[in-house]
Amino acid sequence: MTTNLPFAIPEVRHEGPLKVTGHARYTADHALPGQLHAACLGSGVAHARIVRIDTTAAEQVPGVRAVLTAADIGDVRYGRQLRDMPVLASDRVRFMGQRVAAVAADTRQAAEEAVRLIDVEYEELPTLLDPRLATTPDAPVLHPEAEAYRLVQGARHAPAHPNIQGELVVGAGAEELAAAFGRADHVFEHTFRTPRQHQGYIEPHAAIVWFDDDVCHVISTNKAPFGLRQQMAAATGHPVDKIVVYNKFIGGDFGGKGFSLDEYVCFYLARETGRPVRSIMSYLEDLSSTAPRHATELTLRTGVTRDGTFVAHSAEVLFDGGAYGAAKANAHLVPHGGVDTMSAYSVPATHHRLTAVYTNAAPGGHMRAPGDVQAIFAGESHVDMIASELGIDPVELRRKNLAGGKTEGQDPSETAAVIDQVLLRAADGIDWSGVRSPGRGVGVALYRRKGGTGRGGVVMRALSPDRIQVITGAADQGGGTVTMIARVAAATMGIPERQVEVVQQPTAEALFDSGAGASRVTRVLGEATRLAATELSRLIAEPGAVFPVEVAQEVVAPADEDCGAYGALAVEVEVDEETGQIRVVEAVLAADTGTVISPLAHRGQLEGGFVYGLGGALMEELPVEGGQIMCGTLGDYKLPTSPDVPPLRIVSVAGESGTGPYGAKAVGEFGNLGVAPAIANAVARASGVRLQQLPLSAEAVHARLRQTGPESAPPREPGG
Repeated sequence: MTTNLPFAIPEVRHEGPLKVTGHARYTADHALPGQLHAACLGSGVAHARIVRIDTTAAEQVPGVRAVLTAADIGDVRYGRQLRDMPVLASDRVRFMGQRVAAVAADTRQAAEEAVRLIDVEYEELPTLLDPRLATTPDAPVLHPEAEAYRLVQGARHAPAHPNIQGELVVGAGAEELAAAFGRADHVFEHTFRTPRQHQGYIEPHAAIVWFDDDVCHVISTNKAPFGLRQQMAAATGHPVDKIVVYNKFIGGDFGGKGFSLDEYVCFYLARETGRPVRSIMSYLEDLSSTAPRHATELTLRTGVTRDGTFVAHSAEVLFDGGAYGAAKANAHLVPHGGVDTMSAYSVPATHHRLTAVYTNAAPGGHMRAPGDVQAIFAGESHVDMIASELGIDPVELRRKNLAGGKTEGQDPSETAAVIDQVLLRAADGIDWSGVRSPGRGVGVALYRRKGGTGRGGVVMRALSPDRIQVITGAADQGGGTVTMIARVAAATMGIPERQVEVVQQPTAEALFDSGAGASRVTRVLGEATRLAATELSRLIAEPGAVFPVEVAQEVVAPADEDCGAYGALAVEVEVDEETGQIRVVEAVLAADTGTVISPLAHRGQLEGGFVYGLGGALMEELPVEGGQIMCGTLGDYKLPTSPDVPPLRIVSVAGESGTGPYGAKAVGEFGNLGVAPAIANAVARASGVRLQQLPLSAEAVHARLRQTGPESAPPREPGG
């Protein structure tokens, strides 16, 4: 790990002055001459055939310039990978809120009035909302035409059942797995469930689209401009080199801004009218139709010897994919983090089957650490339940089975030693073995988060010996991308950071970038910057160097199982046995995160991640009744605020260097992973109530405490 670089100096955010003075221009802040306003009609039923759409009255509203349906634009389908979602529904709707018609008008009020006047006749169809029933032989087929769906790149493999969006199977074969389970003295099986959750960003989705001759220009909230450009080209048939995406400021993301809906509607409205078209979603639209975290059911099975050694593990993970798979970014069309149920441990034989299925709910998408949150909640709860059954201390059971631990006479690896320190520092920080009063208990969770794959590059120019410019096509969704690039460039070249200017350029002028997400930004763009700065330093040091001097550098980060950071979270909770209310008293997050490039941003990511995980653990849920999302505003969708947050202590553990520049590791999707299982484990030790479904609500605890009578409570797990 490098220590002789100026990264310990707190950073000054390069975009900070623009943001705190209100001069930063987000997508909705842009207004173009002649701009029209878009509004869309969403379906009021969850599953139905469209019999008739009458737009006559809407077209008569003063100021309306275009009213479009699928009859006007065709059956145009889009997606991040799977192109299965229509821009406007043609023959049927598959979830409540799906777009059926679009209007462009001189004012937003006129557009919304026109939408209210569109008359749609539906023939309702059977609604499928239970993902467990989706792949049964008699389940209604939601996409009869699914065989014709294509990926943005390449053809789609035919699924085993027409209601399967995607599937990923990894690990040991059937015979190897059966033999491993055969060596176990005990086999434990538990099932866990997690709900839909919204990303909770403050800025809703928005877009502006206009044409300049045959060039389509897009200002967007999408955090992956190059990906959006490619997806729009694949869907619309417009040449990719004739689409230019602009992106600089994004008002929050947390995984939700990689998927776009507005840009496609605006594309067709702008083409129809010849004028710029702007769309800004309402929170009702955003909460009900923009790809929340998948609701998930996970069944885990683990074989264990008498002394507590894990010998086999399998996981069946079922994701409620909702009506379309368009929001998922990988070709397997499942959140890959679902394989991380036991990734912090050494298990000789593991097998994971991840399946995403179609239902008549809003399409499932990505949210901070997609799949990992569900998997680690299940896996770390499962480990504690095994420890309770075996009568082993949960920390000691984890220490016995650490990834990279001693096997067949070998010494533990350096990785195992780091994980052990992470676990012990968290447990010691919460006073794991301390005596506690009734109703109080402690819990711990251990986990790994892999660094993301991706591709990205920068162009670096020396305009003079003391003026450096870095060109990037990356969006900054609030994580500090611009500041990170400047700090790496300055440190590498040995110059003051004030001499580095980072310029964000549209897709037509910058090198390709995979986009913010998957914990890849520092790993990819930071390393590209380091390499470019190294080469630029060499060039400007040559005798007779003529300015400007320019270097272009691209980095491709492959999938790497060893590029993970390990974390442990320990919490103490208090459970009110009269009401079931859970109060987190304090928390300790121990993190192995490599070299820290931006200290304030690093701590902010860990603290913010913890609060994010706290909301997901205790309160956040998008309930669905009859296909309708029951939260229409962020006032209805409970997010944690300052009074909900307990004291949090962060402990850094010096581990192996990461694969980012100067040994940096990713933390963007790190702080939230262990929160839910640590709290669930602490609640079990405090009250005896083992909750296997999120959120961990007071109502659920109260109901369990009262199941056997008002004066009777279940026994607490050992150590409470």
